[in-house]
Amino acid sequence: MPDPYLAGLDLAGRRVVVVGGGTVAQRRLTGLLAAGADVEVVAPDVTPAVEGMATARELRWTARGYADGDLDGAWYVVTCTDSSEVNAAVGAAAERDRIFCVRADDAPAGTAVTPAVGHHDGLTVGVLAGRHPRRSAAVRTALVEALHAGLVDGAAEPVTPGVALVGGGPGDPELITVRGRRLLARADVVITDRLGPRDLLDQLGPHVEVIDASKIPYGRAMNQARINELLVEHARAGRFVVRLKGGDPYVFGRGFEEVLACAEAGVPVTVVPGVTSAFAAPAVADVPVSHRGVAHEIVVVSGHVGPDDPRSLVDWPALGRLRGTIVLLMAVERIGAFATALIDGGRPADTPVAVVQDGTMRIQRSIRATLVTVAEAVREHGISPPAVVVVGPVAGLVTDRVTG
Repeated sequence: MPDPYLAGLDLAGRRVVVVGGGTVAQRRLTGLLAAGADVEVVAPDVTPAVEGMATARELRWTARGYADGDLDGAWYVVTCTDSSEVNAAVGAAAERDRIFCVRADDAPAGTAVTPAVGHHDGLTVGVLAGRHPRRSAAVRTALVEALHAGLVDGAAEPVTPGVALVGGGPGDPELITVRGRRLLARADVVITDRLGPRDLLDQLGPHVEVIDASKIPYGRAMNQARINELLVEHARAGRFVVRLKGGDPYVFGRGFEEVLACAEAGVPVTVVPGVTSAFAAPAVADVPVSHRGVAHEIVVVSGHVGPDDPRSLVDWPALGRLRGTIVLLMAVERIGAFATALIDGGRPADTPVAVVQDGTMRIQRSIRATLVTVAEAVREHGISPPAVVVVGPVAGLVTDRVTG
């Protein structure tokens, strides 16, 4: 069989019919909707996700089996029912009406093949591997990952000078977002801190200038005003600057201060949210911050000042009256004071507490305690920042799961 001709179809606003509403249809629909196609699904039953798309009016669902004439006006057809007879009938009708048709059950019997598709920075990568879908998917993934990592130069034009405020996640380099990884690969200057995914710095090109803007608790720290100045200075010098921060820039990360500084200086800035350590660190230590029937509320609190500090904006008595989950960040040094404040506010002294240090990193460790014992446990085990403290019944949940 000759090789198929790979082409990009402009389906925006054009009628596309998908016959079948199962999981195969569900997978194909996302790409069709992203292309702006006018999609109609013909199927007596559909998956909950497809039904949700119809409810949201992303597509139309005709709730019955396929009938002759359903392809009228279509530009493209995908048939993926569990009946080979129905799929064959759809394929025959498409052939008759000269409509390209993908058959999920028998690819050679169709007139079109769906490639393995990936996206990167305005590029669309499509791979066909002679009707070997696993091979095409593997090659697609490898190409896209290489583009994300900067191993393949996918830039069509020079990067516009400016700033990207990137949340790097809790520390594991694999937990940065795809967009964050892509922008990092295009940086001229990276201004980072110690909580960012430091392993990614080793993958930067030799031309990239890396500036350490770390803030060590109760130790060395770059002044925030100086960080703001560096962002503006390098962007005005025609460079693309990535401000790589740990966690999410807007979760006690002073990210908005940096955005304001750029805006005041007329420097364009892009914000890329990140996975916050407030939830990620407990998760990798088997502490869910919410659980059905256990916690209906999650409150994230900054512990950079103590409960009695006049600068504190936290209503500690109100927190003590809560029954759900409290996540404390930057709280290790004052954990005893915070525990006492919660107990004084009404939290039982035996409320479970989990403390996770260096969550998602190779050196991660965690302890379990209660409000009345956590301060001593932190001292005994030598827990130090960065650490996330989880207070509430969820910290008492345990599992004997086996991980691979």
